[in-house]
Amino acid sequence: MHEELKKIPILMYHSISDPKRAGRQFRPFTVSPALFAEHMKYLYEHGYTSLTVTQLITLLSGERRRLPERPVVVTFDDGFADFFTDALPVLKRYNFVATVYIPTAFVGRTSTWLWREKEAIRPILTWGQISEMSTQGIECGGHSHTHSQLDLLPPSLAHREITLNKELLEDRLGRAVSTFAYPYGYHSYAIQQMVREAGYIGAFAVKYEMCVENANPFSLVRLLPTPDTGAHAFAALLNSSPPSLTNMLQKRVFAPVWRLIRYYSETRYSLQQTLSTL
Repeated sequence: MHEELKKIPILMYHSISDPKRAGRQFRPFTVSPALFAEHMKYLYEHGYTSLTVTQLITLLSGERRRLPERPVVVTFDDGFADFFTDALPVLKRYNFVATVYIPTAFVGRTSTWLWREKEAIRPILTWGQISEMSTQGIECGGHSHTHSQLDLLPPSLAHREITLNKELLEDRLGRAVSTFAYPYGYHSYAIQQMVREAGYIGAFAVKYEMCVENANPFSLVRLLPTPDTGAHAFAALLNSSPPSLTNMLQKRVFAPVWRLIRYYSETRYSLQQTLSTL
């Protein structure tokens, strides 16, 4: 009888801000500061041990027996400035660590890649804030340079997006940047290989699922707390089941079809954005 694989909840937050002020499309990716504080309090009171993504991957790669009894990984995509003002103080209160994924073209600017969602004016972390939080137990990860859909770009541009992002972060922080989050979660085997060859040890997709200890480190999955994830829903999220083999195979079959649809609708915009920013 095989031993059951340990479940590892990896939480994916974006903006810690008032959901009522967000547009309809972006609202699911906001969590109010008060609700975020409730989530972290719940983790603390129920004995969860927070890990950075690099710490988790390092343990999974060879020392699984050293995983905490109740591990949790807290991540933030896009590098919104409200992480520094509204999330970091809460994390420090409970002595939790976290990993923040940053698109470097927008540091110190605003989220102009979200213009279609009418959320283009959200402030992004400054280099000063990034450096300061890096000294306080917060891991910084790569999120491409211009937040483009990497699997739709020509290979040379996708490679540049991945490597320039890493170079800029490491130059500013003076330390290795080890993990990556694919923008929008979109990737392919070729993109995975580029990320691996750039020197990353793992990367995230966006599948809104429970991670388990035998997961592919270059296609890790996360859980999405929403503005409506209260205490009971949060507890259920932390104890949800991993996807079945059938569900995983279905998603794998439909991925190329969805990529083709996105290619025809998004390629022109992605190329224009990337070429104008690099």
